[in-house]
Amino acid sequence: MKKPELLVTPSKLDDIEALAKAGATAMIIGEQKFGLRLAGEFNREDFRKAVEIAHQNGVKVYAAMNAIFHNDLIDDLADYMLFLKEAKADAIVFGDPAVLMTARETVPDMKLHWNTETTATNYFTCNYWGRKGAQRAVLARELNMDSIVETKENAEVEIEIQVHGMTCMFQSKRSLIGNYYLYQGKSMEVVNQDKMEKGLLLHDKERENKYPVYEDQNGTHIMSPNDMCIIDELEDLIDAGVDSFKIDGVLQTSEYVIEVTKKYRKAIDLCVDAREEYEEIKGSLLSKIEEIQPSHRPLDTGFFFKETVY
Repeated sequence: MKKPELLVTPSKLDDIEALAKAGATAMIIGEQKFGLRLAGEFNREDFRKAVEIAHQNGVKVYAAMNAIFHNDLIDDLADYMLFLKEAKADAIVFGDPAVLMTARETVPDMKLHWNTETTATNYFTCNYWGRKGAQRAVLARELNMDSIVETKENAEVEIEIQVHGMTCMFQSKRSLIGNYYLYQGKSMEVVNQDKMEKGLLLHDKERENKYPVYEDQNGTHIMSPNDMCIIDELEDLIDAGVDSFKIDGVLQTSEYVIEVTKKYRKAIDLCVDAREEYEEIKGSLLSKIEEIQPSHRPLDTGFFFKETVY
């Protein structure tokens, strides 16, 4: 039985070696100009250094090029891809066909991971993009466990899923925070959160939910009020052969992501090598993550055990 890749999202260059030592086997980084909802900004110099450090530790580095591109950025894609090839990136993560078409012409040997975050909901679509040149499909976070397993069983490409972290509920290319102040003020309030360096919380008092809201070069993002965590539910996914488990660290501290990576590393290793021991300690691994979880962000299992809802 193979062990799935453990994919993480560093927020800065100093995280690379620490996450590798914590047990990560792949990382996704990039620039906001090209990548969507990144945990941190990695300019070209940082990207090159990150790849060097990661490869020294046997860890792969994927470049995020999954932003929503308009005409003004199309001419920049080829130059950035040539840089990624020179920097020895292991793959490009994309959603826009413009990236795929440019990669075919510019870096035809570069591996491609298809990730639109929302439309990868069946194996036919995954295989369609596989036949277009993608080696991996990143499944939508709204799929339940049965759908994921069925997709993996019928997929012609690698399958990646998110196992931990927050989920984007809404994105607009516009800057909308001002509108929330103006139009939602009666029922919701935007609350500063000191420890959230790049965000605000949209507070729904009726449901006692707090939705992280932040703006970057790609617009406005509203995130889920809870963090998914299935560290105690990995058996079916590993048995199905899912290729990559992602821990999304957006809006989290480096220390938090490193500790969560350690816990998932242990869970994956035991689930593959010593299943009985994993069954015995998986509850305690969940409890240890709950101990470091931000108080305003409870854990749940996302859509893994719910009917798929759009």
